[in-house]
Amino acid sequence: MLAFYAERLPTVEINNTFYRMPKVAVLETWAGATPERFRFAIKASRRITHLARLKAETAADSVDFLYRNLAALGAKRGPVLFQLPPFLMKDLPRLSEFLRLLPEGHGAAFEFRNDSWFADDVYDALKAAGAALCLSEREDNAPPPLVETAPWGYVRLRLETYSDDDLEQWARRLEATSWREIYAYFMHEPTAPAYARTLMGFASS
Repeated sequence: MLAFYAERLPTVEINNTFYRMPKVAVLETWAGATPERFRFAIKASRRITHLARLKAETAADSVDFLYRNLAALGAKRGPVLFQLPPFLMKDLPRLSEFLRLLPEGHGAAFEFRNDSWFADDVYDALKAAGAALCLSEREDNAPPPLVETAPWGYVRLRLETYSDDDLEQWARRLEATSWREIYAYFMHEPTAPAYARTLMGFASS
């Protein structure tokens, strides 16, 4: 199934890592089953985002475990998404200390689900660390601002349905950025592969 998918799309977002990290042997199998240019985006453990809530002293061991295991993916490891809970409000000192935990080449993206985080000092901290602000479109609220805090972008298109016009507008919006790479993912629904191919088609036209 993975090999079939990877022949048609260039990347996948892995969500079960939020609950449990696969064994190294499984990650190595994934890497071996996919083309050279394929990339795995990994959702960071809830131990980091929801239990430790980005507190550096509590999350340090989990962050180290996460990146040590993801090394099994080699060059096919893409971004690492840190999705914060909606109840976690802006805490710049906490974020700054957490960012210092991340290893070189971390590829971290942060999905803030509390609007208090959408502030210039947060963007500056992300930029200084080379981390991306995740742009996530949801049914229940307006999407966060599109702010380029890294040379690459991470976009989560989470509505249940998209028309071709919707996808074309997204393609044009993303093309207007200076991002060298864009990782865009839809909800894990049967419609997602078709939406992804349509978005890619508009982006290349």
